[in-house]
Amino acid sequence: MTFLLTGGTGFIGQRIRELLLTEGHQVIVITRSPRKYQVEGVKNETFISWDDDLASLMEEVDVIINLVGENVFGQKWNETVKQQIYDSRILNTRRLVSAISDSTNKPTLFISASAIGIYGENSEEIKDETSDHGNDFLAAVTVDWEAEAMRAKNLGVRVALPRIGIVLEKGGGALEKMIPPFNFFVGGPIGNGQQYMSWIHLDDACKAILHPVHNDEFEGAYNVTAPNPVSMNEFCSILGSVMHRPSLFRVPGFIIEMMFGEAANTILGSIHVQPRVLQNSGFVFEYEELEDALNDIV
Repeated sequence: MTFLLTGGTGFIGQRIRELLLTEGHQVIVITRSPRKYQVEGVKNETFISWDDDLASLMEEVDVIINLVGENVFGQKWNETVKQQIYDSRILNTRRLVSAISDSTNKPTLFISASAIGIYGENSEEIKDETSDHGNDFLAAVTVDWEAEAMRAKNLGVRVALPRIGIVLEKGGGALEKMIPPFNFFVGGPIGNGQQYMSWIHLDDACKAILHPVHNDEFEGAYNVTAPNPVSMNEFCSILGSVMHRPSLFRVPGFIIEMMFGEAANTILGSIHVQPRVLQNSGFVFEYEELEDALNDIV
């Protein structure tokens, strides 16, 4: 099959690329710097620009996987940053759907990333795919993001919306920031430690994102999280145990708020998510328990 991939040079996208190439698929990656990534002699992988003729490209594409989006973590949000977070998701998704609309032989499947932030950052309730949306900034962004992607359904394309949680793996995501303090024996929970972390191992996340490719009836929004979320206190306790380090040095919430302002909610907020749609479809997680996931990663 031929896959069109956005965000293919990012944390999750790189692994998706590897999986697709290993399976022998043709992969076309849209990136801002195609020459930077193109490797001579590789026949089943092509890098193109957003300025290329995307409508003509759609004629040869079977599946689109849209993972594009400005990073929401690690920086203070001002109006410029918030606009970049919004535009990188909504406008690029809109460009893809417009290209589908302008094509004759349309892709059969559009997998467009979403996020569990759609449920809001400060709820103690257990959330599944039937839960109401939140009312903070990221929830509003995600609602619009999904709405843009769903326009492809009116064009006869099956649409799947993986709402991705906290993805765990070396070299990226949450663990990239959390592991170094533990290495130096100064690791510990952030904030009050009671906030829920709805996590997932990168291997399971990629398998879940690709799940609609192998299941012709699978569509709509679905949570990409492990079935056993934990509190920040539990997470750090297990991480410390796996690394043979203490989890003693708590970072007060007000420090995170001083550093990141409104963006602190992405760290201090609590989202307790269950992947009911995946489970009901027969999806099997390789890592259901955090300790097993961290033992594999760390």
